[in-house]
Amino acid sequence: MSKTPQQLYEERTKRVEDAIQLKVPDRVPIVLSLGYFPAKYTGITCADAFYNPAKWKEAAIKTTVDFEPDTCVAMGPDSGYALEALDFKQMVWPGHGTSPNHTHQFVEGEYMKADEYDAFLEDPTGFILGTYLPRTCGSLESFQGLPNLNMLLFSPTALLGMPGFEEAIESLLKARQEVLKRNAAIGSLGEELKQLGFPTLSGAAAFTPFDVVSDRLRGMRGSMLDMFRQPDVILKACEKLLPIMLGLAVATAKMSGNPRVFIPLHRGADGFMSLKQFEKFYWPTLKGLMMGLIGAGLTPCPFFEGNYDSRLEYLLELPRGRVLGYFDASDIFKVKEILGDHLCIMGNVPPSLLQTGNPQDVRDYCKKLIDVVGKGGGFIMAPRSAIDEVKPENLKAMIDFTREYGVYK
Repeated sequence: MSKTPQQLYEERTKRVEDAIQLKVPDRVPIVLSLGYFPAKYTGITCADAFYNPAKWKEAAIKTTVDFEPDTCVAMGPDSGYALEALDFKQMVWPGHGTSPNHTHQFVEGEYMKADEYDAFLEDPTGFILGTYLPRTCGSLESFQGLPNLNMLLFSPTALLGMPGFEEAIESLLKARQEVLKRNAAIGSLGEELKQLGFPTLSGAAAFTPFDVVSDRLRGMRGSMLDMFRQPDVILKACEKLLPIMLGLAVATAKMSGNPRVFIPLHRGADGFMSLKQFEKFYWPTLKGLMMGLIGAGLTPCPFFEGNYDSRLEYLLELPRGRVLGYFDASDIFKVKEILGDHLCIMGNVPPSLLQTGNPQDVRDYCKKLIDVVGKGGGFIMAPRSAIDEVKPENLKAMIDFTREYGVYK
């Protein structure tokens, strides 16, 4: 007798949670972060993710149902039409700046200048509205003329005389209409996957403070210079951002009902900063973010993008069995040696193998992962990063082999 979607959902959820809590599940769980792979698999374009949400939802659901991971991350990006209405400058995306069949690319810049930390620290909200948004959204350039928002205490019309206000509001309304259309078309993708028996990996994302400064505000060049030229002020910015980022993540996770919070990590890897810099600028607020999430009853799921081999011991400072560590280019066997009894390890089948190898190559690699990293539980099989261009037969080999061989006796 076949199992119902509800039974499968509960079974898959338990399998993943058992692994996170360092228990031994019935078998090694499998996670897929779909990225743009549904476009390749179903024969649509990457641009459909931004401009045809109904088609994108259908592709994401078909991909999940066909490959049957235990849990997945299905991308649901913003409306391309809404981003165009705002003249958004921090990203180029399929059909707008890149080929319809290419992935999106982030556009870095010094959207906060080196001498603007004090303004940000004094009033983050005012800085975002009056300085950051005008620089990242061409349609909101007139927001540079925003009066001090404290004026609203005395006059609700304080904003209405601002030059360009009407045009900016029209752009926001146009973007809003496109967002509403997109939301109506894509619906609740996570809820539909749940009804089919598939839990999603996370219900919220959190961003570590240094990455907010480096990715969004100062750019990599600016933030790296700041570590040498004005280290105290970048530390103050990280400390200022910590409760803001934590509050946003907790609220979103509680609203979703999913306790797992994804944390993409961008600048803390070995190739970006020294260990001494990591200790000073990155780890304190990253640890604070994860401890805050744990204190709120949530599970941090940091994605250690790049190589974190020299930083692994720091993760021993976190509570045992409360974190899911997703590892990219780190030596996964060293990760197991150092952290195998402390946190759940997820990864790290190379996309290059899934793209250029054959099914037997994939099975051989997965066997070694299961035999070594999966020993005693606390392991989740997953590709180490984006699977946008992998061969479907190789991805299927990874999943089918893990399902058959990864059974705990």
